[in-house]
Amino acid sequence: MNQQEGFCNAEVVLKIAKHYQEQMKQIPIPRNRRKDAIFVTWRALANSMKQFYGQPLHYMTQVLVKQWDESRIGSVEEEKPMDNIIHPRRAESTIWDVEQVHRQCTSHIHLAKLWLSDPDYYTFVDEVIPSSKLVA
Repeated sequence: MNQQEGFCNAEVVLKIAKHYQEQMKQIPIPRNRRKDAIFVTWRALANSMKQFYGQPLHYMTQVLVKQWDESRIGSVEEEKPMDNIIHPRRAESTIWDVEQVHRQCTSHIHLAKLWLSDPDYYTFVDEVIPSSKLVA
């Protein structure tokens, strides 16, 4: 890839990131919450939330819950299900609080920079922007 192609790719990713962030800002955080959810990992909880509430979670939230799960590897509590460590309502509330910040405050420029270093970013983005519009 020459410098011109790299610039065009970055320009396209920046445009997609801006559109993505604008779309995510429009999705309201659900007010009604589940009473309980059983989950073993943070990612499992995030996935069940996406299914239950019928809306995507922000790319940044997806990355964060993945990091939370990875941070447990090698700990004494690694094999313990998360719902035995933190109450499910509290865990879900934590994710929604983080989601609100990501939806409202994330810079599309920062997002584009992260995406340029993450070859799999589109797996989360196509939930908001159909993959047919992803040309990066």
